[in-house]
Amino acid sequence: MRVLVTGSGGFIGKNLLERLGRMEGIEVLTYEKNDTLQKLESSLLKADFIFHLAGVNRPEDPKEFYEGNRDLTLSIAEKLQKAGKTTPVLISSSIQAERDNDYGKSKKEAEDALTAYSKISGATVYIYRLPNVFGKWSKPNYNTVIATWCHNISRDLPIKINDEKAELNLVYIDDVVEHFIRHLEESGLSGVVKPQVSPVYRKSLGEIKDLLESFKSSRDTLLIPRVGQGFERALYATYLSFLPVDKFSYRLKGHSDNRGTFYEVIKTIDSGQVSVSTTAPGVTRGNHYHNTKNEKFLVLKGEALIKLRNIYEDEVVEYRVSDKKMEIVEMIPGYTHDITNIGDDELLLLIWANEIYDPKNPDTYYLKV
Repeated sequence: MRVLVTGSGGFIGKNLLERLGRMEGIEVLTYEKNDTLQKLESSLLKADFIFHLAGVNRPEDPKEFYEGNRDLTLSIAEKLQKAGKTTPVLISSSIQAERDNDYGKSKKEAEDALTAYSKISGATVYIYRLPNVFGKWSKPNYNTVIATWCHNISRDLPIKINDEKAELNLVYIDDVVEHFIRHLEESGLSGVVKPQVSPVYRKSLGEIKDLLESFKSSRDTLLIPRVGQGFERALYATYLSFLPVDKFSYRLKGHSDNRGTFYEVIKTIDSGQVSVSTTAPGVTRGNHYHNTKNEKFLVLKGEALIKLRNIYEDEVVEYRVSDKKMEIVEMIPGYTHDITNIGDDELLLLIWANEIYDPKNPDTYYLKV
């Protein structure tokens, strides 16, 4: 199947091309604003499906809205009709097509051009009136306020916000693309279809700002917000995509003494924290117990002897662990425990604790194993 993507160099276009590139049996044709109309016409005649994403958002002259949105779409429709084509066309329109402004009117007139093409040819036309779309490869000061804020906050630049309570309807680029590609396999449809992308996230500017600032501060506090699902997951990915290349990494603050080192790595809101430590050969760490706190030890490098003892009993439980076998040992509440580097090289240990360390209430009490 040959698929034409107009506006292929834009925000939505780049993400769509990435997805199409992972599909078998798809040959992608592209058209960008600097390409010739001859290339566009040739591609229109070859295409089995058209994603019409090209358009103008922020021109210097309002007449460019009509040239880039209405007139280009009219030209596409006329060329398809002249060639007797019934090629399905999907157009990325905007919720502003319902509004009385130049951008909205130009988008509505582009929709009308494809509606007329559908009526004459019987072709299926998909009109997506998209709300604010956000995600990687969007442009600051052009596509969305989220793109602008991600760019500025990641670079320590100020942001402008007039009303933190103002709300936006938002859709994530991956969801948009997944909805788009579903139509490649549809058959038996005709006429104009107006699908909607879901989920739609309704968020206030204040909520978005606070989340973005928490993403930035997490490098200092190590406290990572809940970013595993939903809007937060999508926004976090978007924020990271705006980091300057020289800020992909950041240093951790740790503690060092003659025994080795200790670094906190990540802290979570409600699932504890992850740390790493190094221990010199022959050195023992620990000799303490916890009443409630749980820890999990995993040796990433070296060899260790882990010992545990119920604080009211004499029996000592021993575990010999090494990097030869990925094995987690639980530090059980009420058991004093220690870990000794029994190898010849430095020991590297990964530690998860189910709570963030609180120096005022550490739940850590010295008792030799």
